[in-house]
Amino acid sequence: MISPDYARMMARYNAWQNQWMFAAANGLSEEERRADRGAFFGSIHATLAHLFWGDTLWVARFDGGPGPDPLPDVALSQLDWATLYDWPTMMAERPKLDARLASWAWSTEQGDFEGDLSWYSKALQRDMTKPRAVCVMQLFNHQTHHRGQVHAMLTAFGVRTHDTDIPFMPDEVPEWH
Repeated sequence: MISPDYARMMARYNAWQNQWMFAAANGLSEEERRADRGAFFGSIHATLAHLFWGDTLWVARFDGGPGPDPLPDVALSQLDWATLYDWPTMMAERPKLDARLASWAWSTEQGDFEGDLSWYSKALQRDMTKPRAVCVMQLFNHQTHHRGQVHAMLTAFGVRTHDTDIPFMPDEVPEWH
């Protein structure tokens, strides 16, 4: 279904998209980043915080490393994602998380996408078991979905955005600035 090459390409794509998106969002004021723009999580800040938390959770499931701090004991629909991370923390930690995702992707072999992965889902309040390949696709699809929301919010602020098409990804993703 998927391969190490897929994971590696999508890890590069993730880093490429996060680089320009975080730089663009960093050009906004704190108030603009936290403004409710009608997206699922409300604001740019909250959406990127949700994505940061989710990426940390998924990569921990794949690489066995540390996961995110536990969420507060409230219904996920009541959680204020923007309170989980302040902006300077996300700006400093996102490149490290992207490097961790890339490191995991480059360490995979075909067998890493076989078999099942089991975990407890707080969202569904039950144990889950799904094929590993489906879980890896979920990681990358989830990133793309929420970055699309941020892209729309940035555009609504009049921010010049970048390409999001995979064929236009540069051969080498430049370093974060």
